[in-house]
Amino acid sequence: MAEAATTIKTIGIIGAGQMGSGIAHVAALAGYDVYLADLDQAALDRATGVIDKNLSRQVKSGKVKETDKAAAEKRIKTGTAFDRFKDCDVVIEAATENEAVKREIYRKLVPNLKPSAIVASNTSSISITRLAASTDRPGKFIGMHFMNPVPVMTLVELIRGIATDETTFAAVRELAVKLGKTPVAAEDFPAFIVNRILLPMINEAVYTLYEGVGSVEAIDTAMKLGANHPMGPLELADFIGLDTCLAVMQVLYEGLADSKYRPCPLLVKYVEAGWLGRKAGRGFYDYHGDKPVPTR
Repeated sequence: MAEAATTIKTIGIIGAGQMGSGIAHVAALAGYDVYLADLDQAALDRATGVIDKNLSRQVKSGKVKETDKAAAEKRIKTGTAFDRFKDCDVVIEAATENEAVKREIYRKLVPNLKPSAIVASNTSSISITRLAASTDRPGKFIGMHFMNPVPVMTLVELIRGIATDETTFAAVRELAVKLGKTPVAAEDFPAFIVNRILLPMINEAVYTLYEGVGSVEAIDTAMKLGANHPMGPLELADFIGLDTCLAVMQVLYEGLADSKYRPCPLLVKYVEAGWLGRKAGRGFYDYHGDKPVPTR
């Protein structure tokens, strides 16, 4: 098992958004060669800028040496071509939380992989068994769910599909540890551990707002001071992205068929309006001014 784990030298990452760029950052810093791919060259350019900014912040705080930052940035290659995944030992898919999009990615990816390559999905809620079945290697497929922001958050959920080999699990577990993360094993049920608990809490906070129990500010202040949460649930929803919150709630609702997971109509309405949180400049707060202002 240890032998399988030590062969990981080159990591491919698909998706240059918040998660993909964060995974590239920690992987390069841990000494791995990284190929970060996205269909959109502008997204790749943004990602390299974000990685540079975040590494600079770590240098400033004394967590990373300037020489290590330079070495890490050299290890990251970017591009739009899938044929460059042929040299990768592990490919981590960090695309949008949409099953059809992920399946299309695997369709293009699989012909470009060497037989020994492991495929990991950073999905936060979709069935690993189902995703694995759409590839040619269900035994070498696993869920590797990083938390956002990846350079700061130490947890990684590892999710075996029904067909995941023990050697695949051991190799990816060791990889997570080498990336400086703490892995926890989660069973392949909708939303796994963290989001199974966290997203219904956020959804309930939206219901509390929807029913007029409290204002945005009252709800967030209450949970920060009353439950010692570092961020209120509505502020956190804006940080995650309301579209992502809704997608996870829909997976829970459809996958577990329990009315307690029904997405709040107000959450649906905000997503329909394009008020997706911080990334859109408006969600439960408006981010256009110097400081966020509640929208309700």
